[in-house]
Amino acid sequence: MRVIVTDKMAEDGIVYLREKGFDVDTKFGVSNDELLDIIENYDALIVRSATKVTAEVIARGKNLKVVGRAGNGTDNIDIQECTRMGIAVVNTPFGNTKAAAELTIGMIFSLFRNIPQAYMAGKNSDFRRNNFVGAELNGKTAGVIGMGRIGSIVASSLKSLGMKVIAYDPFITDEIVAKYGIEKCDTLEDLLTQSDVITVHIPKTADSNGLIGEKEFKLCKRGVRIVNVARGGIINEKALYNAIKEGIVQGAAIDVLEKEPNFNKKPDEQDYTNPLLELDNVIITPHLGASTEEASYNVSIEVAKLVEAVLNGEIVTAVNMPPMKITDMENIKPYAQLAEMLGKIFYQTEKETVEKIEIIYSGDLAEKETNVLTLSVLKGFLDTTSTDKINYVNAQLIAKTKGIQVVESKNSTLDKYTNLITVNYTTKLKTLSVSGTVFAKEEIRIVDFYGYLLDFEPSPHVIIIQNTDQPGIIGRIGTLLGARNINIGAMQWSRNRKRDNKAVAFVSVDSIVGDDVLESLRKIKGVLKVSKVNF
Repeated sequence: MRVIVTDKMAEDGIVYLREKGFDVDTKFGVSNDELLDIIENYDALIVRSATKVTAEVIARGKNLKVVGRAGNGTDNIDIQECTRMGIAVVNTPFGNTKAAAELTIGMIFSLFRNIPQAYMAGKNSDFRRNNFVGAELNGKTAGVIGMGRIGSIVASSLKSLGMKVIAYDPFITDEIVAKYGIEKCDTLEDLLTQSDVITVHIPKTADSNGLIGEKEFKLCKRGVRIVNVARGGIINEKALYNAIKEGIVQGAAIDVLEKEPNFNKKPDEQDYTNPLLELDNVIITPHLGASTEEASYNVSIEVAKLVEAVLNGEIVTAVNMPPMKITDMENIKPYAQLAEMLGKIFYQTEKETVEKIEIIYSGDLAEKETNVLTLSVLKGFLDTTSTDKINYVNAQLIAKTKGIQVVESKNSTLDKYTNLITVNYTTKLKTLSVSGTVFAKEEIRIVDFYGYLLDFEPSPHVIIIQNTDQPGIIGRIGTLLGARNINIGAMQWSRNRKRDNKAVAFVSVDSIVGDDVLESLRKIKGVLKVSKVNF
């Protein structure tokens, strides 16, 4: 498989992918037009912040399976369009966490002690230190907007410096408040009115774009300092400029801008302008949040491993998938395999349109996050009914477009098994149910098929035979398959619980079975229905 890397990143991740057998091309700084011309040749695209992964790029990338962002922010990627096309979007939110947090702290120190300005004055032989009298952090109030990974580190660091730390985050829990010894603000306005320094640590979204503008600056304490190492545009730059000129804001440290310059041009080539650059009390850095040797290595390796996993068909923590703890990934895999198998059964045996799929998680699964398992059921089902590219990313969206109602429920009470996944398929005329479990963490079993009790271990090729419960049928089936040189790996028979003189056989075979064989099986006296199921 082919991978293209269009923004410069540490060589370690590129080497890793090549060692894993992937064909990796590096085209740093590729133009949009050139990317459009070549993207159809690649299975994966890895970017940082410069490359814009637009709907047009995605449409041209007919073979794309994953877009990897070596870093955290994904506002340069059209995630909605990726989801619609079944392309996973992965990022590395942990790789540069400490780097971004440490830069934030450095920016705050620089603002309060005028470090960059004093340095430049000294370089120009101006050592009048009275021009650079600063202020101490101890006893001041720091307002942290967003208490995620980076915001939490910043809050903890500022707290250790003797600052009073207040935070605004609609999703912050009492546990987090207690852990970091901070105060929670119920509204953004509460934070703005109290803070001596405000720092933002939230993603850029439609809701957060322009979060702090003219109205918000008017609420701030006079002399407040502003720090943004998150994303450009969260703080309105025009409003910030005006607030500085009016004396509301004493200084600002900005690592990210609404419109950023070309970071590769030499000074004499640069045509970038920004009014904030005219102000001596504004510190602007060229998007250095992740620019440490350690962070570069971390995000490079992490994004490479995520891209590898997606291309190998593994479950990953993608941006456009339901969130899942990394620690749960390994534990959930056998259940995801089971769920996908249960999804594959219905259409291959019934060939009927489904109006509703109900998935019931029982036993210890009732206590787990099951969003990925539900996606696995839908992926398995849609794989058998659709010619579209189906994966964990777009399964739910495609099910919705097909008008399939998906219901998920949980039941902690379970007698016979430790865990159980039951899938009810409802058509216009009937509801049929299949169930399965996992033994000893990885032994998958199908235990119920349309009312027939089983203990069947799925294999890639299975023939399901429904028949009248009468002597001789097993022998006739075995004889026919043997005569066609088809080896039986396992066979399990079960009577219907309704005692209606019907039975079902799950026959595991070692090779693909042709339609002619299936037709011959159907002609056996007493055989009611024959289905081939590929797991």
